[in-house]
Amino acid sequence: MRIWLIFVALLLPSFLLAGPVRAVATSTFVADLVRSVGGEDVEVVGLIPHGVDPHMFKPTIADVNHLMRADVVFFNGLGLEGRMADVLRRLERRGTRAVAVAESIPTEYLLQDEDNPNQADPHIWFDPRLWARAVDSVVRVLSELDASNAEHFTARGEALSASYESLHEWAAASLAKIPPERRILITSHDAFQYFGRAYDLEVIGVQGISTVGEAGLSDITRIVDRVRGQSIPAVFVETSVSSAAVRRISQDSGVRIGGSLYSDSTGTPGEVLHSPTGMRYDPSTYTGAFRHNVLTIVDALGL
Repeated sequence: MRIWLIFVALLLPSFLLAGPVRAVATSTFVADLVRSVGGEDVEVVGLIPHGVDPHMFKPTIADVNHLMRADVVFFNGLGLEGRMADVLRRLERRGTRAVAVAESIPTEYLLQDEDNPNQADPHIWFDPRLWARAVDSVVRVLSELDASNAEHFTARGEALSASYESLHEWAAASLAKIPPERRILITSHDAFQYFGRAYDLEVIGVQGISTVGEAGLSDITRIVDRVRGQSIPAVFVETSVSSAAVRRISQDSGVRIGGSLYSDSTGTPGEVLHSPTGMRYDPSTYTGAFRHNVLTIVDALGL
């Protein structure tokens, strides 16, 4: 009898079940966004572990169980979760709500993938003003699923958007210290184009937007020649992408590695970092990871 009751409970619509909204989020950036809006009113399961590349992630059986039990699944969209596309389509066919937070971004603000003209660049969180727009879809959907807490979701969403706007202003002021001739950001893969557009840096990714392919010898040679020719002061590795190609560039050109950047994943929970000025930040959050990147880039490229 007990097993039968559990089975029936799993089949009930989510609005008949007690407790908070059950949400699954794919990337660590999306999970942080949903937790920040949902607060104690939403139970959030982050699917992709910290430090894992979402371009390459394939869900396990345990992950699929989380997805099947969710009231809603939030994902980035724009092709970021490439290997999860089939799973997300199946979820939608069975009636589970799947929401791409990137749907809140007007298409005119999106950058295109130069290697794939029909695909937009998914790394929208690297412009906090765009990421603030992604808040809207989370607030709207959570409010539809739990109208009794809609005021809470709206208030948290407004505060979060304001904090992202402040983060952008701080980043712009910090990055303005880098001299014009040193405003070239070379990273493991092409994840920072929105960042470059927002803060007037030229961005060169050794790999393309997706990390499925590998950098070729010609790509590495071309960047080595560029580093030598322009005396670029530093190149950067990423926490969720192989550092081999950038380390080869560093070795062949003699340029130093300026630090490790958070690109497709936030940092490890529980870790607290300190800036030279005494600022404390948690890189497992979107804001903390973004602050770390800005501080690292300014330290390596500034005078």
